[in-house]
Amino acid sequence: MTGQDWLEKDFYAVLGVAKDADAATIKKAYRKLARQLHPDQNPGDAGAEARFKDIGEAYAVLSDPEQRQQYDQLRAMAGGARFTAGGHGGGTAGFEDVFGGMFGGANGPGGRVRYSTGGAGGAGFEDLLGGLFGGGGPGFGGRGPQPGADLSATTTLPFRTAVEGSTISLSVEGRTVNARIPAGVRDGQKIRLRGKGRPGDPGAPDGDLVITVHVEPHPVFTLDGTNLRVTVPVAFDEAALGATIDVPALDGSTVRVKVPAGTPSGRTLRVKGRGVATSKGTGDLLVSVQVVVPQKLTAAAKEAVQAFGIATSGDDVRADLMAQARR
Repeated sequence: MTGQDWLEKDFYAVLGVAKDADAATIKKAYRKLARQLHPDQNPGDAGAEARFKDIGEAYAVLSDPEQRQQYDQLRAMAGGARFTAGGHGGGTAGFEDVFGGMFGGANGPGGRVRYSTGGAGGAGFEDLLGGLFGGGGPGFGGRGPQPGADLSATTTLPFRTAVEGSTISLSVEGRTVNARIPAGVRDGQKIRLRGKGRPGDPGAPDGDLVITVHVEPHPVFTLDGTNLRVTVPVAFDEAALGATIDVPALDGSTVRVKVPAGTPSGRTLRVKGRGVATSKGTGDLLVSVQVVVPQKLTAAAKEAVQAFGIATSGDDVRADLMAQARR
């Protein structure tokens, strides 16, 4: 962005806020517009993409208290400043001539620009422009090259992609950025890409791009660090007598898991090495047992359950609960 942009663009109008809007109002307006105009929501819409870039530029300036103050000062002075070109001719030069010389355009006929502000007590353009653009020469602020601003983006990944890792492409202010998402990324995790933000001044580093990852839920599996969790229904006789059952794995295969006799509902069985594979190792598959109680019983099944109840009538399954409740 050039100094001419600051003169020509009304960032308040771009975001649809008043010039005295507070930081919270500006942030709220930007987020609302960013959701509406994001390229993912408007594929192939060049107009929406251009507006998305414009609101990003406006928010970058207005969300920074120092840049906002400088922007307000520059636009306020633009109405009353007079510019004269020194040297031959001595005619009056416009803003285009001044900023053209600063940002790559041709100077006026005299080759050297002199400028002054109308009224007393105002800040000099030398000081103001030095603060804005980091000039180090005589009469400038001398802050040195300024690093680029950080940018933020969001992406939503299918559960399997989050577990396995992937390279994705994001549209950031009109350009495409490729990002490597590591295996096992968590919902809400932030990934920082160095140097993928806004460009810095010559000699200064570019900003970073911070990506917030959202992971779509899976109907069967959940992530627990590098482990995968799955809840598996088990029949009463399997839990009581023990059994070997098939458990689904994320890759579509099945794993044979031994359920020991007397396994209660809620117990977790561990299958080594069937979790998330990362550069630091592979997690496990954690199988939570859920003993299923039949909703309908045939006459024979009901008779068998009654016989079981009679056979175990001497056992009080709530005895331990009652004892602990009295402590």
